Amino acid sequence: MRKLLAALAVSTVATFGVAAPAYADHAPVYTGLLSRVAVSGYDPVAYFTDGRPVRGTQQFTTTHGGYEYRFASVEHLAAFRANPARYVPQYGGYCAWAVSQGYTASADPTNWRIVDGKLYLNYNDEIQERWARDIPGHIRSANANWPSVLSR
Repeated sequence: MRKLLAALAVSTVATFGVAAPAYADHAPVYTGLLSRVAVSGYDPVAYFTDGRPVRGTQQFTTTHGGYEYRFASVEHLAAFRANPARYVPQYGGYCAWAVSQGYTASADPTNWRIVDGKLYLNYNDEIQERWARDIPGHIRSANANWPSVLSR
């Protein structure tokens, strides 16, 4: 019986990990439910260079922090590799307004804004409008909530 319990304990640890987070915890980078692709496959460098969201391709990819990022060109890929912190969305690509309110929500990469050289994504047009009403205040609140909001 002890051997059976020990085997069950070992298999549970192997399956779920010793320090596995609670199921309610969120990954530090938003990728959707069954994906490891950040920014929903959009090229994070394009927001800065093209001034608009552009879908990346599987031809130009890199991994950063365990997540895949896609790019529209080899030049964008090289720029990201040289300085990923400059291009990754704030709050792991979760909705910036939601983080400012104390929770996480998915973000639509077509609802975005660059503020002081940082990329912020939001859930939809309506939320983007709410965000725009007090961007500095929302950024202060979101910064205070991040990253602890991931475990709420």
